[in-house]
Amino acid sequence: MTGPDPEPRGSFFDALRRRTVSSDLQPAIPPALRQTTAYAWRLLVIAAAVGVVIWVVIQLKLLVIPLLVAILITALVWPAFSFLQRHRWPKWLAIVVTVLGTIAIISGLVWLAVWQISREFASVQNRTVLAVEQFRQYLIDGPLHLSAQQIDDGLTQAGTFLQQQAELLWTGALAIGTTLGHVGTGVLLTLFILLCLLADGGGIWRWTTRLFPRVARPAVDGAGRAGWRTVKSYARTQLLVATIDAIGIGLGAFLLGVPLSIPIGVLVFLGAFIPFVGAVATGALAVFIALVYNGPLIALFMLIVVLGVQQVESHILQPILMGSAVKVHPLAVVLVVAGGAMIGGIAGALFAVPLAAFVNVVAVYLSSKAWEHEGQPLASRDLIWQTVPRERGRRS
Repeated sequence: MTGPDPEPRGSFFDALRRRTVSSDLQPAIPPALRQTTAYAWRLLVIAAAVGVVIWVVIQLKLLVIPLLVAILITALVWPAFSFLQRHRWPKWLAIVVTVLGTIAIISGLVWLAVWQISREFASVQNRTVLAVEQFRQYLIDGPLHLSAQQIDDGLTQAGTFLQQQAELLWTGALAIGTTLGHVGTGVLLTLFILLCLLADGGGIWRWTTRLFPRVARPAVDGAGRAGWRTVKSYARTQLLVATIDAIGIGLGAFLLGVPLSIPIGVLVFLGAFIPFVGAVATGALAVFIALVYNGPLIALFMLIVVLGVQQVESHILQPILMGSAVKVHPLAVVLVVAGGAMIGGIAGALFAVPLAAFVNVVAVYLSSKAWEHEGQPLASRDLIWQTVPRERGRRS
C-alpha cells in the first residue's frame, strides 16, 4: 500500500507557515533599521576604499603628482597641439613646437617677474618697514592707545599662527619631494609623461581599456571620454580666466602707480589655477603692496579693482565659459579646495577642482548608462588619443 499523497508545494499550509515565520522575524529587525544598516555598511565600504586610495596616492606621490601635472598640462596645450595637427603638421614637429613654446612662455613670464622684483625690491622693502613703523605708532598714539608690549605680544601670536599655517602649506607644496633631486625628478617625469601622452595617447588608452572586462569596456570608454572633455573644458576656461584676471589686476596696478605691477599680474595668472585660494592670496598681495608703497587711498582703489575683477570672473566669466561641462556647485568647489589643501597643500588645492569635476561627470555618466545609447567608436576625436575602431564580434 502506498502512503498518503505528499502535501503539494504551495499549499495553504506552506503559505501559512511562511507567513508565521516572517511575522515572527519582522518585529526583531524593523524595516527602517534594516535599510539604515544596509546603507551604513555600504558607506563604510566606500569610505574604506577612498581611504585606501588616498593612502596609496600619498605613498606614490612622487609618481602621482607628476602624472596629474602632465595630464593638466596636456589639457592646457591640447588646443595648440590639435590646431597644428589639423593643419597637417608632422606629429613630432607639433609636439616639439607645443612643448617648447609652452616652456618658453612660462620661462619668459617667470624671468620678467624676477627681473621686476629685483629692480624694485629694495624700494618696496624700505617702504614696507616705514609703513609698519607708522602703523605701529598709530596704534600707540591713536584712539586704541595700545602699549608697545601689547603690540609685540599680538605680533608674536600672529607670527606663530602664520608660521604654523605656512608649515602646513609647504608640507603639501613639497609633496613631490623634500630635496632638490626629488623636485628635478618630478619635473623630468612630468615632461616625459607629457611627451608620451601627446605622442601615443591612443596606445595608452587602448591598453587602459583592455585592463577591464570586455563587458565593462564601453562604460569605461564613455566615462573616460566624458571625464576628459570635462578636464579640457576646465583647463581651457581656467587659462582664459587667469589671463583676464592677470590683465585686469596688473593693468589696474599699473594705472594706479603701484610698483611690481608686472609680477603682480604674473602671480595672479599662476594663482588663478588654484580656485579661491589663489585669487584671495594674489589679490591681498596687490592690496598690501599698494598700501605700504602708495598709501591707504591707492590701496582702497586697488582693493576695488581686485574685487571688481574677481566679481566679473565669478558671476560672468565662470558661468558663461564653463557652461554645462563642469557641473560642480560653488559650495562644492570651496569644500574640495579646502579639503585638498588640508590633505596635499598647494598640490591638493590645485588638483581638487579638476578631480572633483572628473569624478562627478564619470559618476553621472555611469549612473545614467549613457554608453548604451551611444554609437561612437572606442576613442572619440575629443580625446588626446587618435580614433580607433571599437572592437566588434571578437572574443577576449
